[in-house]
Amino acid sequence: MSHDFDVIVAGAGIAGLTAALTTARLGRKTMVLSGDVLGGQLMSIEKVDGYPGFPEGVPGYDLCPIAQEQAMNAGAEFSQTNIESLNADGDGWKVTTGEGDMTARAIIIATGAALKHLNVPGEEKFTGKGVSHCATCDGPLLRNKVAAVIGGGDSALQEALTLAQFAAKTIVINKAPELTGQQAYRQLVEENAKIEVRNGSTVQEILGDAAVSSLRVLNGGAASDVEVNGVFVYIGLQPEAAFLDGHLSRDSTGAVPTDGAMRTSLKGICAAGMVRVGAAGRAAASAGDGTAAAISVDRYLADGVWPV
Repeated sequence: MSHDFDVIVAGAGIAGLTAALTTARLGRKTMVLSGDVLGGQLMSIEKVDGYPGFPEGVPGYDLCPIAQEQAMNAGAEFSQTNIESLNADGDGWKVTTGEGDMTARAIIIATGAALKHLNVPGEEKFTGKGVSHCATCDGPLLRNKVAAVIGGGDSALQEALTLAQFAAKTIVINKAPELTGQQAYRQLVEENAKIEVRNGSTVQEILGDAAVSSLRVLNGGAASDVEVNGVFVYIGLQPEAAFLDGHLSRDSTGAVPTDGAMRTSLKGICAAGMVRVGAAGRAAASAGDGTAAAISVDRYLADGVWPV
């Protein structure tokens, strides 16, 4: 049966872009469904550390366009639409998107993950009015003001370091008893006089009138109001793979199980990056996932063998 493409890559973060680059270089007709914004979560990261070839780090909003250009030069096509559903189609798969249906022999799921929400009063009300998920975008608006970062992992600490370049003070409110980000980030945060860390604290409510003015924070059983002008929420990620419901089981977090070669239990379908179970949460690791997934689908297209 003839298909529109050899491979459809759903998602255009660094995992999807690397997968598309690799399949295109291997001679496979490749379509990337990039969604409205190319690059995923990396596009809001001021500096991606630990990525080979960039000893001083690289902004995510530079890294992803570079990878897209490489993939396009190798022959990959791009469509600014999202995958909506997936169904078997002969010896391949039919993908439904906002711009119509496409078919391919193999699919690489690299749809990444969305930032989790606090789900507290005031969060939805003040989104765009002090509640944000992008320090690079909104940090300059908080010059000489007070910012709060919710979370204690890598992303939260990176955001705090970015905000410290603008805000007079940045308060890291961390639910856990200690920070969980990389040692390199923890050290930079702890050494920065403009950053205060409050471990063992949870946000109960975001307060304000027309915009955010304070947070109600619980610590040790006692609640207090903390005056802030901006709130940046980084409490974890939720894999984006609801379109697989009814086709493929996911774990309790919503992530897709794969083997070491990024293959799922569905013939011809791989998953790569933050959408899969066991993702390392590093840009370099996601790029490696994308490469591994691309090699797996290339071998499948060549010999038709998929693990049972």
